[in-house]
Amino acid sequence: QVQLVESGGGLVQAGGSLRLSCAASGRTFSSYAMGWFRQAPGKEREFVATIERIGGSTYYADSVKDRFTLFRDNAKNTVYLQMNSLKPEDTAVYYCATGRYSIRPAQYDYWGQGTQVTVSS
Repeated sequence: QVQLVESGGGLVQAGGSLRLSCAASGRTFSSYAMGWFRQAPGKEREFVATIERIGGSTYYADSVKDRFTLFRDNAKNTVYLQMNSLKPEDTAVYYCATGRYSIRPAQYDYWGQGTQVTVSS
């Protein structure tokens, strides 16, 4: 059974930083891309970032580019989302997912339960 467990969310002031982690189990971690998405209240789930299975190529949403960094440690079956210069509009539940290298949620077949990130102004 594939499981993804996110951690690292919390409350932070604008301009602050957080690092989210997503630990995976139940499948060969390095065989799949990993993605992060977020969903704010009343809004649709949106793409944040994705990283290829091997090689580390990444792609970011314009809204987080140059502020967020996504990287993975295949030896630890974990992907990390380093979030700097956080803004109130970054407030959302953040989800990690495993699947194909894509910005589309439908390309990911397993999802974590989500972790809340709240940025105060």
